[in-house]
Amino acid sequence: MNKKWLTAGLAVTMLASVLTGCSSSDTAKEGEEKKEDASGMDAVQELNLNLGDDIPSLDVSKATDAISFTVLGNTLEGLVHIDKDDNTVKPGMATDWKVSEDGKKYTFNLRKDAKWSNGDPVTAHDFVYSWKRTLDPNTKGQYAFMLSWIKGGAEYNSGKGSADQVAVKAVDDHTLEFELDVPRPYMLKQMAFPSFYPQNEKFAKEQGEAYGSEAKHFLSNGPFKLTEWTHEQSVTIEKNDAYWDKANVKLNKVNFVMIKDNNAALNLYESGQLDQTGLVREQVELYKDSAEKIQKKELGSWYLQYNQRVKALTNKKVRQALTFGIDTKAYVDVTLGNGSEPATGLVPWGVADGSGGEFVKTQGDVIKSKDKFAGAKALLQEGLKEVGEAAFPKIKFLTSDGTTARKQAEFIQEQWRKNLGIEIEVEPVPAKLRFSRSAKKDFDIVLSGWLPDYDDPMTYLDMWITDGDFNETGWSSPAYDKLVADATKETDLKKRTKIMQDAEKLLMEEMPVGPLYFNGAIRLRKPYVKDLVMPKMGPDFDLKYAYISGKK
Repeated sequence: MNKKWLTAGLAVTMLASVLTGCSSSDTAKEGEEKKEDASGMDAVQELNLNLGDDIPSLDVSKATDAISFTVLGNTLEGLVHIDKDDNTVKPGMATDWKVSEDGKKYTFNLRKDAKWSNGDPVTAHDFVYSWKRTLDPNTKGQYAFMLSWIKGGAEYNSGKGSADQVAVKAVDDHTLEFELDVPRPYMLKQMAFPSFYPQNEKFAKEQGEAYGSEAKHFLSNGPFKLTEWTHEQSVTIEKNDAYWDKANVKLNKVNFVMIKDNNAALNLYESGQLDQTGLVREQVELYKDSAEKIQKKELGSWYLQYNQRVKALTNKKVRQALTFGIDTKAYVDVTLGNGSEPATGLVPWGVADGSGGEFVKTQGDVIKSKDKFAGAKALLQEGLKEVGEAAFPKIKFLTSDGTTARKQAEFIQEQWRKNLGIEIEVEPVPAKLRFSRSAKKDFDIVLSGWLPDYDDPMTYLDMWITDGDFNETGWSSPAYDKLVADATKETDLKKRTKIMQDAEKLLMEEMPVGPLYFNGAIRLRKPYVKDLVMPKMGPDFDLKYAYISGKK
């Protein structure tokens, strides 16, 4: 499908009907306040949010991006759920569980009242099917690496083993057991991540290749169910009456739009058609004193990936020069202005080090002050000479086509022209296509970001092992592979942390990826929106507990 471009004003006009499509029976008359029930909640429990782009896939086994995970995280539920207040593990599809003393064997008891949105019971077999489907090498699921932690999973996924050898089984309809290859201290929380969600085997097979591509080809077992999906425009989810904990779900409907233009989104927020929106650089100053402003650090790292099929990019000095040739302090100030800060390594702030501390603090700055960009040009020439290149080749810089992504790419383009004396072509494409091309290694340099899948540095470090599912650069280092493997097997937590520190230092010396910044975020949120949770890991929004109170 060709991408249709809309101006900010036209986008607002066309999408207004999506956001205001309530009937007269569920909206207040002009000039009147909406009625509240005895609990203080408004009678109309409807929330309007922006996804920013279309959903690449709602197939649990194939989803890889934040947009897909956000919708999956609110329409499906795994064995456990992360508590909104203290970030602890709470029962989800499982009522209780036990872990063996050696930390390898897990047994979950599933609740007997859990159902899919079509009325089918949710059983342990749904988890076994889902996990093995993701591991099946024919599925080509990039997140199979997580499931490969299960004993026999890596062998099956690599084509060297069979599905029967994967150590997960349904003891009965309501008892699930699995065994890990090595103990993983973060595993219990990991059960809340979308890649570990169940899938209804009968339904998935009936949908065939269309599975997860439209509302009618998707089934829910979580707080909400998917009712409408108009590609490139909007998605609607509604309260799932088949959900076991529906009594604690207060919203009846959530309307998501897909607006990439920051000004268009802000206009919708100001007109009351969005209940939350993010702010970018030129907007931040206007709302610096707003009572609706919310600012926070987020666990995300953004970086450049250098494809090793480009001869010049096979040299680490060239890669270092490209990374150091960007004034990242100016970069975050000019293009973001939202509290993001220059990266000091790949692993961002807020990620635990696995032995009681925060990794960025115990590691220290791996990438020093970016005043290095002054000497980056000489470093570039040294690297080009080493690979026999007389000049920097003509290459393309792949990025998403949203307004912020374009601005970031153009800033980098100008920095390289100014500081390195090279010209590159910016290639903006829809986010879905960027994800697809990155996965296929169809790029020269691409602007990428990673939000942690679990609270441990390994979620950033094991991406770059040889032939790793997310090692889209094609870079390979036996020394790096060994460090990651050693950290995975190490049971002494302090020793494990030290090994991971060594791995990040090696990665930053070789620099197949060039870190740019750690995420900050400034948002506006309407004061009548209550308990809208922004999780530390996984989906962007947890809407299970959100509600509307005091909207006029």
